[in-house]
Amino acid sequence: MLRTTALSLSFIAIPTLALATPQGWNPLLEPAELAAFLDAGEPVHVIHVTGDFEAGHIPGAAFSPYANWRGGPSNPGGLLPREEYAQEAARIGVDADVPVVVVHSGANQSDMGAAARVYWTLKSLGVQDLALLNGGFAAWEEAGLPVSTTPVPPSETDFTAEWSDDWYISTDEVAELVERGEARLLDSRPEGFFQGITWSIARPGTIRGAENLEFADFFEGNRMVSPERARQVAVDQGLIDSPITVSFCNTGHWAALNWFALSELAEVENTRLHAESMAEYAANGHALDNEPSRIAFLWRSTRRWIEDLF
Repeated sequence: MLRTTALSLSFIAIPTLALATPQGWNPLLEPAELAAFLDAGEPVHVIHVTGDFEAGHIPGAAFSPYANWRGGPSNPGGLLPREEYAQEAARIGVDADVPVVVVHSGANQSDMGAAARVYWTLKSLGVQDLALLNGGFAAWEEAGLPVSTTPVPPSETDFTAEWSDDWYISTDEVAELVERGEARLLDSRPEGFFQGITWSIARPGTIRGAENLEFADFFEGNRMVSPERARQVAVDQGLIDSPITVSFCNTGHWAALNWFALSELAEVENTRLHAESMAEYAANGHALDNEPSRIAFLWRSTRRWIEDLF
């Protein structure tokens, strides 16, 4: 059975008075929109999660390395104990009722997956208003907006955390849905991974019954598409009326981008992130589609390498 209950953490503090959502707030902000909120004195908390923070960042922002939100080497997408997430959020000054913007460096499309994964985690922790900065810090700089090189330690908060599994699905739950054929399973990886040609963190192949919807389909250059375009992709894929949609990849990084585009932009109800993704699903011995024999895999990989040379 899918879990939808909220688990309160033992060290919850007394909630603060909720703040109104800033007018015009949405989950995907352009640099000029974020700058307008900050210039207007709106209580917005900005967090960088990738890039060289000391070399340049949005003034007043905090830094929380992406690694602090990830599992260990054997299962990078695995969830840390919920208390560790809440402690990190408190350390960098997060308050559940203050809007948060998560910023990546803007190096490439994949880099935005770090921000999307942190966004997903903060939403699961109970932060009410969240956004990603479209194009990341690179887009902020390109817009000629203020940049600081002076880190200011954030004021730690008594973060009020209440974890919800409403946007999460475990490996066991995915396996149950596969067995019953009751979900739309979306492999967010490039086609080579889906086809079992490119080696992943676990066995090659994909979850049985999955479809390939590459995370890059939600981008134009280094910018994520508009909510209208994301909704059109969802319509074209027939996802609007799906009882449950599951986004996965190798380690829950690219999958966070598809989850964000579908859940937050396209507003596809009951979109879940399989955080552990193939790293755990395949390692647990579940049957896969597009899984080649070892000899076939080596031949296909070698042939693709030769084709790329020429």
